[in-house]
Amino acid sequence: MSTMTEYTLELYKADRRTKEGRRLVAKQEFAESTKDYIEVVAEQKRQLGFIVEVHETWVTRKNLMGGREFREKYDTPYFCSPSSESYWSM
Repeated sequence: MSTMTEYTLELYKADRRTKEGRRLVAKQEFAESTKDYIEVVAEQKRQLGFIVEVHETWVTRKNLMGGREFREKYDTPYFCSPSSESYWSM
C-alpha cells in the first residue's frame, strides 16, 4: 500500500512568448492521497493538453541556526527559508 502524502500539481500551457516556453495556468493542491492516484489525475490533465509537474506539497528541511528539522512548502523562495544563509543575514 502506498503512503498517504499531500501533493500539488502545477499546470502549464505551451507558450512561445515566454522565456521558458510555457506559462503557469493553475496550481491544484490535493489532500492526502497516494502517488498512484495523483499520477492518474496528472495523466488526465496531460491528455487535455497541459504540461503537468507533480510536487509533494511539504518538504522537510533543516534550520541553519538551530539544526532542528522543520516542514515548509515546496515553493518557498530560498531567501525566505530558515534553511538558507540569506534568511539569517538580513
